[in-house]
Amino acid sequence: MSDDIAFTDHDTALIDSAIELLKADNFTELSELLASHEPAEIAHLLESLPDIRRSSLWMQVPEDFKGEVLSHMGEVALLSLVGHIDQEDVVNAAVDMDTRELASVIETIPDDIGEAIRESLDYRGLRELDATLAFPEDSAGRLMHTEAVSVRADVDLETVLRYLRFRESLPDHTVGLMVVDREGHFLGELPLSMLLTCQPDILVSEAMNPDAERIRPEVDQRDLAMLFRDHNLVSVAVVDEEDKLIGRVTIDDIVDVIQDEADRQILGAAGLDAEEDMFAPVIPSARRRAVWLGINLGTAFLAAWVIGLFEATLDQVVALAVLMPIVASMGGIAGSQTLTLIIRGIALGHVSSSNTRWLAYKEVAISILNGCIWALVVGLISYLWFHEILISSVLAAAMIITLLAAALSGVAIPLLMEKTGIDPALAGSVVLTTVTDVIGFMSFLGLATLFLL
Repeated sequence: MSDDIAFTDHDTALIDSAIELLKADNFTELSELLASHEPAEIAHLLESLPDIRRSSLWMQVPEDFKGEVLSHMGEVALLSLVGHIDQEDVVNAAVDMDTRELASVIETIPDDIGEAIRESLDYRGLRELDATLAFPEDSAGRLMHTEAVSVRADVDLETVLRYLRFRESLPDHTVGLMVVDREGHFLGELPLSMLLTCQPDILVSEAMNPDAERIRPEVDQRDLAMLFRDHNLVSVAVVDEEDKLIGRVTIDDIVDVIQDEADRQILGAAGLDAEEDMFAPVIPSARRRAVWLGINLGTAFLAAWVIGLFEATLDQVVALAVLMPIVASMGGIAGSQTLTLIIRGIALGHVSSSNTRWLAYKEVAISILNGCIWALVVGLISYLWFHEILISSVLAAAMIITLLAAALSGVAIPLLMEKTGIDPALAGSVVLTTVTDVIGFMSFLGLATLFLL
């Protein structure tokens, strides 16, 4: 916990210092400040500045940092930045990016800048870029490093040690060497611990782990993150359809995937995109949010229309108007609890076709139990308030119906959206609110019409 707080304080101090130096036009000291920080921190700083300040700070970023800085920026902030700096500056920064980073950036920036970057690449770089872009956007292939160190299974460990001493370095997050045959087929992994502790005259095939995990490049990144979590992986081999080694994915990339998924869940609950730029100009920010506000307005009118159907009932029994929000509010809260649970389960891979029925039964049982408990509570309170036993009974019955509908909706809505390709984190709460409001008002006012008039 203390480390997280220290990092936040450090981040905030960097933002404050950079803004003060920009205001004072002290670019010399600003350049020294940026040179002492990591590219990821500079990217975070750029995202934390007002849109009009970003280009001024960008000019002070060390040239050898710029490519990595761009690769760490969110899509909306990146698009904003490249719209305020020279095209040539972006092209020059792209020279320092690896293929994976470049693929992500080139899909975000305007086509004319992307084409200029492609023209600056040599034949090999262009071929690697196109190969990476051929993989689906959220697949393991987009995270894959191609510099995995591989050794043959039929050589002894002494030969491998001499080879490593000749290389003088290893790629980051290397805890084992990939073992392949003469044709490049993946056979397993030789842990560095085995390489260092086994007798040097034994063969790699005797010391390697033949059951090491391997994945295809088409694997979804969320599924890959769960594989890393479940098997405590630091890296994993990526193989093609012929089981030939083509690269590896490392833990640092998976941390980014987990962070992106967390951001998506948090912002999606408010109807915001995970790439929302906090400091974007007012007009584009308002435009993006207006979509979901418009959808919500439409659902609100639907709920109002349902209330309007019972106008005569409300005119005769004024107490209903006072108590009506209680039913909808309780239904909304109960539904949100179930919805959040199901979305989390989908994200973690806990929900499948074989266990959804059991999950639905469980949520229905919870809703009936809670419905009965809170129906008694609100019924008693309303009776003490208005001294009308029929009103209290109607309110209690509507509470049970609404909580039951909320539970069923909370399970069904995200599952249906997932099947149709709609992000339930982004749209689920809007639909759920509509369902619980409509059913809550309909049940309460409908029962009141039947029994009170």
